[in-house]
Amino acid sequence: MAKTVDLNCDLGESFGNYKCGMDEKIIPYITSANVACGFHASDPLIMQETVAVAKANHVRVGAHPGFQDLVGFGRRNIALPPNEITAIIEYQIGALNAFCTESRTPLQHVKPHGALYNMAAKDERIADAICCGIAAVNRELILLAPAGSKLIQAAKRYGLASAREIFADRAYEEDGSLVSRKKPGALITDEEAAVRRVVQMIRHGTVAAVTGKEIEMEGDSICVHGDSPGALKLVRSIRDGLIAEGIRIAPLEQVVSENGGHILKCS
Repeated sequence: MAKTVDLNCDLGESFGNYKCGMDEKIIPYITSANVACGFHASDPLIMQETVAVAKANHVRVGAHPGFQDLVGFGRRNIALPPNEITAIIEYQIGALNAFCTESRTPLQHVKPHGALYNMAAKDERIADAICCGIAAVNRELILLAPAGSKLIQAAKRYGLASAREIFADRAYEEDGSLVSRKKPGALITDEEAAVRRVVQMIRHGTVAAVTGKEIEMEGDSICVHGDSPGALKLVRSIRDGLIAEGIRIAPLEQVVSENGGHILKCS
């Protein structure tokens, strides 16, 4: 049976006069869009426009909440108490959901952004705070998070469906975490290498870490960062590569349904 996988991208990260990414060109090639919610990037008009473009292209929308850090693009660690993390998650989901309601587009999932995502992957208290916020707003939302992370474990405790995310344009450490952007080799810029890595992760559940060691890495959704160099070409190449391998591409909600054995959920 053909494997089904979601293809997602972090989008809606422009704000004011600042332009980031090529959202309108990338959206037609993906199945799920992670839309910034105004804290690490975006603004109300950008959020509204991104949701509208996603709807026009039959792409599902997810919230991409992060730390309130426009200057650092949400990639700087910020120490917040759990109740404040829960509150900023609820706030950002609510903001994006307003535009989804306006356009009659259901909100599909939540993917934490940047430093918040990486910190929660290893810190149970942060992971619980995020999942508490999601569950408080809507328990039907799917959590998109790293395989084997504290976030995936927290989703199970809070009764949330979760899907494992893998990255096309990022290198991995031997423990399965992403290589820091401050280190050499953190970004995968070779198109062909990125496609090969993605196919290997989907077909065989493994990938070469930055050290060269093969590690386990299974996924239900493939991410390409919208602000990465050559993001548009990379998304096209990955889509073509998956199709050539007989791998079906579908929105996250459908992947969760079809690959139910790999998705954690409790009532």
